[in-house]
Amino acid sequence: MTAIYDCSVESQLLTGMRLARGAIGRGELVVIPTDTVYGVAADAFDAKAVARLLDAKGRDRTSPPPVLIPGIPTLDALASEVPEPVRRLVAEFWPGGLTVILRAQPSLQWDLGETRGTVALRMPANPIALELLSETGPLAVSSANLSGQPSAVTASNAAEMLGDSVAVYLDGGTAGSDYEPIGERPGDTSSTIVDATGIRDGEGTLRIVRAGVISRERIAAVVGDELLAPEASASTAASASAVASEPSGASASPAASDSPPADEADAAAS
Repeated sequence: MTAIYDCSVESQLLTGMRLARGAIGRGELVVIPTDTVYGVAADAFDAKAVARLLDAKGRDRTSPPPVLIPGIPTLDALASEVPEPVRRLVAEFWPGGLTVILRAQPSLQWDLGETRGTVALRMPANPIALELLSETGPLAVSSANLSGQPSAVTASNAAEMLGDSVAVYLDGGTAGSDYEPIGERPGDTSSTIVDATGIRDGEGTLRIVRAGVISRERIAAVVGDELLAPEASASTAASASAVASEPSGASASPAASDSPPADEADAAAS
């Protein structure tokens, strides 16, 4: 029987968080609210748990999930280089609806799938997600839906699609209500994904690989329009959307491929 814990009720919040921590520790899946959409989460450092996440969504290793983190210090621990423009962006938009794709630390002992050495990172603006992240560490999180289906914005939406493949569902109300739904699809409150792997040693440009709740204009206001690559053509955007279609979810580097590295297109990452 699917267990959904209403986090607006203190007793259920305490029970749900305790059970969620235990489930993550055992390599099981947990559905959590984020500020954008609901996400299905697994221990990022447990390869079997990540594989279970992909199986639950009907995805394979070519669609690696993004990673949610509890704060900016974790950004430096997981990325091999954080370009100065990215630091400006996360200072402005984290916690919030911005996912950044960076080169991963080569020493990381994890297997998220075919990431091509990149990782998609986001700090969500949701107290339940942040509390869990502070206790578990980084979590691989993809949107809590079956591949090809609309992103879940409630815990019950997620449960209808994922059922008993998930051990614990944390109900934090309707996700995405603080954002204008300006993503690539009607009503889309997915995060905006910015690929920063094109910047090395201070040279290069950022690329928006998925339009989401943080507009291009807001990003340009922080880093300068000259640091943003031109918008993709409609055909390129459609191709990218199909691969990333999400969320969130994957992580092949756009530097090495036309597909976005993070599978966050449906997104939780989310």
